[in-house]
Amino acid sequence: MFDKLLKIDRRIIFIFVALALIVPMFLTITQHISVSPEVQIIYDTLKGLQPGSKVLMAFDYDPPSAPELQPMAVAILKYCFKNNLKVYIIGLWPQGPMQANMAIDNVISDPTFKDNPPIYDKDYVNLGFMSGNELVIQGMGSSFLHTFPRDYLGKPTHQLEMMKGVNNFSNIDFIVNLSAGYPGTVEWVLFAVDRFHAKLAAGNTAVQAPQVYPYVHAGQLSGLAGGLKGAAELEKLVGFYGKGTKFMLSQSFAHMIVIVFIIVGNAAYFITRKK
Repeated sequence: MFDKLLKIDRRIIFIFVALALIVPMFLTITQHISVSPEVQIIYDTLKGLQPGSKVLMAFDYDPPSAPELQPMAVAILKYCFKNNLKVYIIGLWPQGPMQANMAIDNVISDPTFKDNPPIYDKDYVNLGFMSGNELVIQGMGSSFLHTFPRDYLGKPTHQLEMMKGVNNFSNIDFIVNLSAGYPGTVEWVLFAVDRFHAKLAAGNTAVQAPQVYPYVHAGQLSGLAGGLKGAAELEKLVGFYGKGTKFMLSQSFAHMIVIVFIIVGNAAYFITRKK
């Protein structure tokens, strides 16, 4: 019997893992989500903003990283629009502004915003992508209008109502950077925070998050959400449950399946070795 356990076809394991990932997507299971101090700081900072405050969101990721970062974006956007915070969107990655538009569409399709959907140039603007990496951040410290002469739709930014009185980081109350790599959170800390004294929080992939935790402890980051867990925590705090919570359930089931196979495999190995 134990010899058979050691010879399980790997395809069977793959099937179990696939089922563990797919089945929970169709289940409504309440799971306990504990909120980390780093994510709590993000929420507390957002909660402390007055209606009409300006939030800059930098979408520095592409579709492969969207499963982890898109739920964070949607949760933060929903909170901002619900509490009348003005959102300014940019991207240091070419696909970033597109991801932002998809997140906006998600918000608009939410029944909560059916009677009061976010309106372009009233509740949010998308300034689009600009090449140059950290040089873009440095340029924004001097002039948003010069750095982004046109928005995502091609309209001159000086004609946008929301850009009136917004010159540089001193006119922005809070920055949220959603990053999957370079350019991303590190560059925002080095230039927006260290040089222009902006207030910055970050959402990172699970792989990248450990690299930027030191910035939180040093006080350079006002909060950090890492991976699906961070997304689920944000959803819990803002009160809008979405894919972050759903994907977290699937991830938990998959982890349990892998752990079970590891335990069974090791137990079978030691038992057969004694024989």
